[in-house]
Amino acid sequence: MTLNETPQVPGAPDSRPRTNKIQVSNTKKPLYFYINLAKRFLRTEEEVELSALGNAISTVVTIAEILKENGLVDVTKINTSTVDMNETNRYRPVQKAKIQINLKKSEKFFDLVDLAPVKKPQPSE
Repeated sequence: MTLNETPQVPGAPDSRPRTNKIQVSNTKKPLYFYINLAKRFLRTEEEVELSALGNAISTVVTIAEILKENGLVDVTKINTSTVDMNETNRYRPVQKAKIQINLKKSEKFFDLVDLAPVKKPQPSE
């Protein structure tokens, strides 16, 4: 997963500017990892941008739809394009499809998201 932002730790120096972009891969992390990551970003940011290349496009669309159907976000912008990718075993660049979906926090976001930490059930002895 390539992620352009890491959550800031209070008191830790951070030289990178804060961005709210999530680059999704369909092979490295499960679907709900990205859904929970988007929810976490939206707790502090008004918008988040999901993007993916090639076969991961359907994963990004699914993530956006799940968040939208649960009433957590509104889709503000969808952008599609192609990008040239240099692959190590090819002489010429390969064109891959790219999608970017901008999601804005809905007005009901904080009513719908449980902000309390999830407590794991303890095994009874």
